[in-house]
Amino acid sequence: MSYQVLARKWRPGRFAEIVGQEHVLRAMINALNNQRLHHAYLFTGTRGVGKTTLARILAKCLNCEEGVSAEPCGVCSSCEEIAQGRFIDLIEVDAASRTKVDDTRELLDNVQYAPTRGRYKVYLIDEVHMLSTHSFNALLKTLEEPPPHVKFLLATTDPQKLPVTVLSRCLQFNLKRVSEDLIEGHLEKILKAEGLEFESHALRPLAQAAQGSLRDALSLLDQAIAFGDGAITDADVGLMLGSISRRHLYSLMQAVATEDAQVVMQQVDALAEMAPDYDTVLANLITLLHDLALAQHIPGGLALRESDIHELSSIAAHMSAEEIQLDYEIAVRGRRDLPLIPDPRNALEMTLLRMLAFRPAKGGDGETRKVPVTTADTPEKPQEPSLPAQTVNEPPSPHVSDSPRIPGPETWGQTLQQANLSGMVKALANHCMMHSCEQGEICLILGKQHESLLSDKLVARLTTALNEYYGEVFRLKIKLSDNKPDSPAERQRRDTEQRQMEAEAAIAADPLVDNFKQHFDAEVIPGSIKPSQ
Repeated sequence: MSYQVLARKWRPGRFAEIVGQEHVLRAMINALNNQRLHHAYLFTGTRGVGKTTLARILAKCLNCEEGVSAEPCGVCSSCEEIAQGRFIDLIEVDAASRTKVDDTRELLDNVQYAPTRGRYKVYLIDEVHMLSTHSFNALLKTLEEPPPHVKFLLATTDPQKLPVTVLSRCLQFNLKRVSEDLIEGHLEKILKAEGLEFESHALRPLAQAAQGSLRDALSLLDQAIAFGDGAITDADVGLMLGSISRRHLYSLMQAVATEDAQVVMQQVDALAEMAPDYDTVLANLITLLHDLALAQHIPGGLALRESDIHELSSIAAHMSAEEIQLDYEIAVRGRRDLPLIPDPRNALEMTLLRMLAFRPAKGGDGETRKVPVTTADTPEKPQEPSLPAQTVNEPPSPHVSDSPRIPGPETWGQTLQQANLSGMVKALANHCMMHSCEQGEICLILGKQHESLLSDKLVARLTTALNEYYGEVFRLKIKLSDNKPDSPAERQRRDTEQRQMEAEAAIAADPLVDNFKQHFDAEVIPGSIKPSQ
């Protein structure tokens, strides 16, 4: 028996097998179960997200011998013939090859006749945007007044090219790009079902290279299986795609963050042995810097593996937000200039050397070094020794204030609003509760669920910001607690929940909304209610 490619072998035959697209599936399943059928459906979206597959499943639902429902039996003659592409009442047309008006008229001449075997005569027109203007005009009349036994299923990657007169007569479903997590999970499921060996880390590059197209992901998986002689490894996938693994990128960026030029060049040598696509290397480097910036400013904003989070945290501990932004700009410029450089490896090396050359000078705490202004009358204050554990004591020269602020637990939230805090430092402070302030020491409480925010560097930066704000020299100590402290972030969360509950209650009690529910069988879309600002 000839080999069947994975994209065809694993093509969904039921709605339950579709990966992603829950917003489309819900509407279609409800419509079928309630017999609220439209005469024309338009499926839009990028390649390989399931437009034609959904249309064929819908054709099964409409013509299954067991009756119209969202769960076709899959075993009757109609279902089997549709799956095999030989159902006489399912007319599939590739509009890209039949753009002339005569082709469209010939196609529509048989619309008036009843279906031969099925319940409905289904016209599936793929890439419908390729039809000519005259073809659309010929189709428009039939779309406007179709016979009851005809259903039109249109699919396109470019809905903007469709006339508004056609769009207005169709029920439109916009299919989204499939997320990398869903693609990766689906590839893992297929490999396990096929009994093939694979490395988990090797699937993420395939999911990324697919760019939201599940069909492209399956084609790449087929290619990787052939490349690896039946086994999927991280190294083989990297060679096949001309890319490098995430681990290599981490090592490279860690060397840049620690300003170790020798290790940076050693990492480039290791990359060169894999003959990578240097444009892809720079693109992946840009993505990594984006992830670093996002992880600094929005903790928990990235859905990553635990190992990835650990690596990002390790790199971010050696870089300020400004350094990450500068490196990001350098990487973008390096990729833009890549076509101008005779040797692409040289382009990567110069990009990395620029990151090292333009890195600001640093002091002992990792911050940009600030040269204090001193005179003979005001000698520079020596640095005090740091305290053990999470206690940091590296205050700058105190700022003299005419009206010094008095630190107190009840004013902690106001302090965070007025102090010069941003990024990860602000996130750390926002999840802390001030416990006490006595004998020159500020003690904060941090819940253990936010322990990942705690690092010597962030505590040092928070100490500096608080001393500048209060105009006095304080030591800062942060204790971990199993309980949730009454932090500004926790109070904001409770306030948001309360406002959300009040908004939902107000909508539920609104007589106008109740009137819509009773007379139009309407329902409030879950998650659509938002409290007013």
